[in-house]
Amino acid sequence: MPFVNVKLVDGVFTTEQKHPMAAALTDVMVPFEGSEAFRKVVWVLIEELHTDGWHIGGEPFRGPASLLDHLGRSKAMFESIDGHPVTRPGLAAAAPVVQQAPVAVTEHVVPEHVAS
Repeated sequence: MPFVNVKLVDGVFTTEQKHPMAAALTDVMVPFEGSEAFRKVVWVLIEELHTDGWHIGGEPFRGPASLLDHLGRSKAMFESIDGHPVTRPGLAAAAPVVQQAPVAVTEHVVPEHVAS
């Protein structure tokens, strides 16, 4: 039986939107399974994750503002690349990794009742 797992930012879609989303995803899966008999056994799990668990481009997700910021940066990166590399080594040569400042790591303290 097919299982489709969708992860969404918490609160973006209403229940009334998620039900037809699950039905549409079921419709997509049935032809791939090759038989209408599979329709009743397609599982769709829609998980909503709290916004503090989402990151894009290594930064906390802030909703549409994050998407617009990152689309702008992606466009700028695309425009900075000479030529049209079609391989991973070609892209690495055209847009090499830039050293970032080290990320500060905070110490994780395990509560005593968990540590014992």
